[in-house]
Amino acid sequence: MNVVFHTLGCKLNFAESSSLAKQLQSRGHKKAQSGEHVDVCVLNTCSVTDAADHKGRQAIHRLRRQYPDAILIVTGCYAQLKPQEIVRMPEVDYVLGMNEKFSIPDFVDELEKRVNHEEVSVGRIRETDSFHPSYSKDDRTRCFLKVQDGCDYFCTYCTIPYARGKSRNADIQSTVREAQNALNEGAKELVLTGVNIGDFGKTTGEHFIDLIKAIDSLEGEYRVRISSCEPNLLTDEIIEFVAHSRHFAPHFHIPLQSGSNEVLRIMKRRYTRELFKERVEHIRSVMPNAFIGVDCMVGVRGETKECFEDYYKFVEGLPVSQLHVFTYSEREGTRMLELDLPVVPQKERKLRSDMMHRLSEQKLNDFYTQHKGEEAVVLWESKHSDGMMWGFTENYIKVSGVYDRKKVNTFEKIRI
Repeated sequence: MNVVFHTLGCKLNFAESSSLAKQLQSRGHKKAQSGEHVDVCVLNTCSVTDAADHKGRQAIHRLRRQYPDAILIVTGCYAQLKPQEIVRMPEVDYVLGMNEKFSIPDFVDELEKRVNHEEVSVGRIRETDSFHPSYSKDDRTRCFLKVQDGCDYFCTYCTIPYARGKSRNADIQSTVREAQNALNEGAKELVLTGVNIGDFGKTTGEHFIDLIKAIDSLEGEYRVRISSCEPNLLTDEIIEFVAHSRHFAPHFHIPLQSGSNEVLRIMKRRYTRELFKERVEHIRSVMPNAFIGVDCMVGVRGETKECFEDYYKFVEGLPVSQLHVFTYSEREGTRMLELDLPVVPQKERKLRSDMMHRLSEQKLNDFYTQHKGEEAVVLWESKHSDGMMWGFTENYIKVSGVYDRKKVNTFEKIRI
């Protein structure tokens, strides 16, 4: 069959979609090319916010128009959390939950035998112990390597533990083998990804620091980035190791969510803003050129005007590079809805989001300007337009240069 995947959301989803597509191809199915007839369309969804659910519904409508005769399978976080809402959409044929997602190769093999085209298969994800290794490649340059899945934190605003299940992982030996396979296939950059990657080892009695040491010991010309890692799990030992490693990039992404300790307590986060500041200052002390991205949420219940002003001033004073700003949305089933706290009006949420976005633009511009004229190593990507190509430096500065096909997927020392 000709199969097409459409993926929304996080790097983890992209890694899983890519691995599933490879499994289907190994069974004789084909990746549908542009203009070809499509037999099966798989939509891998996100559900981190109301906006993500909305994008999922939009994608369902669009894909049905694009592939009117295809079997449409919807899976991922949105499918796990709201399967009945999805199956009521006339465009959808099958809804598969998070764990059922990994049975898609068998499911497609058996499609011709099926007669019921409104089937829902969604299990109890919190009871799942299985871990499914995955990695995806982006133009044979960047590889998203899944090292962990699930979360046990149950922050009051978040549905991810209900969508992804409990924290789990493969052992270090198996994970390193996946990393080596990706490098053998031509990847030059590994991005370690998961739901809560600092929690790696919980199911195998190992530790994240030991995993990154093992990956750093592989041979070859490559670099590694650590995706989002909780500040309470981003230990001083990890920071020091990255600073002196052979292959790890000076690039961190750390979720703050709020710079108000009062709001952090409401959220049930496991750190204070003082700890967060310590982590950032430690990174800056040993890697002055490091890129530090920060997740920030605005508008949660209980975030008073005073709390937000305190939050804004705290972030304004942090030596970080960019903010990833999220506006809080009420999520069915979360504990936040049970709290008797003042609700921030939607208009005020938008104003706070706009303020944080402007602060992010200022910080990113300052970071780029600070490094102008310096030498750096760029990994060139295949994307090109109007005679120019793009790539990222080790500290995640996006640069462009004159297109040269021979440079694609190679490292080059440049002056920014």
